[in-house]
Amino acid sequence: MTPLVKKLFKKIIIGLSLLFVVLFVFRLLYGYQKKIAPTFQDNTTVLNESIPEVRKNYASKKYQVNSGSNAVRVDQKYEKIANINSVSTKFDTEEERIRKEIKGLEGLIQFENKNGNKGYRNLNLIIGVPPENFDKLYNNLIKIGTIRAKQITKKDKTNEYKELNAKKASLEKIRQSLIDLKTKGGRIDEYMQLENRILDIEQQLQDLSVSLGNFDDENEFCTVKFTLTEGAELKIGLMQRIKVALEWTIKRFLMLMIAFTFMTLFAYLLVLTIEKIRTKV
Repeated sequence: MTPLVKKLFKKIIIGLSLLFVVLFVFRLLYGYQKKIAPTFQDNTTVLNESIPEVRKNYASKKYQVNSGSNAVRVDQKYEKIANINSVSTKFDTEEERIRKEIKGLEGLIQFENKNGNKGYRNLNLIIGVPPENFDKLYNNLIKIGTIRAKQITKKDKTNEYKELNAKKASLEKIRQSLIDLKTKGGRIDEYMQLENRILDIEQQLQDLSVSLGNFDDENEFCTVKFTLTEGAELKIGLMQRIKVALEWTIKRFLMLMIAFTFMTLFAYLLVLTIEKIRTKV
């Protein structure tokens, strides 16, 4: 091997070695810069299924509708519910922030479920908030953690409210009629049947009063259901990073060498072909 060839071979080896080192350092630094997504325990469905029935929240909106020359006053009753599902690696900080937002906007925690070990905790809240503060609370809560799902649902409950009132009025008339019948006398068994019927109607009236109480102006709330899930942040050691970087570098380096070999072979064959053509010419 001539000195010129040795010198050229040495330069090639040094160049390839530098290329390998550059690729390795690049992949190692990239690994440190890349943010690893935290892992989350997905048990939101289980939690939602375990939530007991809590007080229904309703709100009202009063406005006028022009009907010809007359203005009709409308008292709309509605139910408005926001569902927010958020994840975070800063569980304690985010929980404190949530409670601060609720308190600041006059919200009321109607249900709370908190469970799980540190790193895999879940906080499930049902919040009643005054209608005028609903949008602000919603916009503030969706800035907490990383939102995976959010939704607002609004349902008109005006007809339901009217039906409950109509049913109450009907039951009150029936009760009064039965009470009037008691004054007319009769057999003991008929009297007992009347008493049982009156008691049954009074029980229905109590249930209706509870349902109608949810519609009272002084109890007006909209609902926010908020779920915060804690994520365990992945920590990768130095040796693991070196291993991953080395595997990636070897793979890419071999691919480059194979590509370079084919390019060199193609160039060599192309030169030979051109020489043969020139010789014939």
